[in-house]
Amino acid sequence: MDQLTELLTGTKIPVGKTAKALFDWLNLHAAAFFNFISGLLDGLIGAILKVLEFPHPLVFTALAVALTWALQRSWQTCLLVALGFLFILNQGYWEETMQSLTLVLSACVVCMVIGVPIGIAAAHRPRLYAWMRPVLDLMQTLPTFVYLIPAIVFFGIGMVPGLIATVIFVLPAPIRLTHLGISSTPTALVEAATAFGATPRQLLWKVELPSALPQIMAGLNQTIMLSLSMVVIAALVGASGLGVPVVRALNSVNTALGFESGIIIVVVAIMLDRMLRVRGRND
Repeated sequence: MDQLTELLTGTKIPVGKTAKALFDWLNLHAAAFFNFISGLLDGLIGAILKVLEFPHPLVFTALAVALTWALQRSWQTCLLVALGFLFILNQGYWEETMQSLTLVLSACVVCMVIGVPIGIAAAHRPRLYAWMRPVLDLMQTLPTFVYLIPAIVFFGIGMVPGLIATVIFVLPAPIRLTHLGISSTPTALVEAATAFGATPRQLLWKVELPSALPQIMAGLNQTIMLSLSMVVIAALVGASGLGVPVVRALNSVNTALGFESGIIIVVVAIMLDRMLRVRGRND
């Protein structure tokens, strides 16, 4: 037994060394690609942040309430959103909240642009989804701190590596839910559209996507919630937002600061969830 244990421990599989060699090779030979991606994402983050910070906080609150009414048609939800933003303004976390919302919205744009087409392709190709499933499981179960290491290596410090780590963690949600929605399209609808001569493109746009819209919107909701859960972790690599005061409170054991910033994150999560809840349209 001891000899077998010695053999197993003495011939360690070089997982870490292989990963380091791969990262070093990519960093050396694909620097131009990573710089392009970094510039693109930095531009997206900057544009969204400018849009969010441009209006006065009270004007932004009014616009958020109007959007909530357009989506939910519920005065209770509108009141919740208004009180939530006023509470954030009262506590002095408006700038940090806008920065966190920038990270969340940027992650939503990237994840939905990538995730929805991949989910559609996976729904039409079962073998592709069978191959993707363990990869998606790995992306969701691997500790999120591990994503920060290659993000720092390839993109440095700031909002971009935080966004990259967030996207890797969140991306499986829209892929899985889009796949579920497209795969759950009633067979009768597909057969009827095919019988009337619908092309594959027409079948996708006029039958499958409308049928899958609730699941796709649920994927968007999950993307927002999971992105918001990453704001504290993203702050560890220099991303601005509500995660910064949480990390500062942790380093200084500041209970008041930690509780304040934590409550603000909860308030933002509740507001976004109520604003984008699909079933709210029929309540």
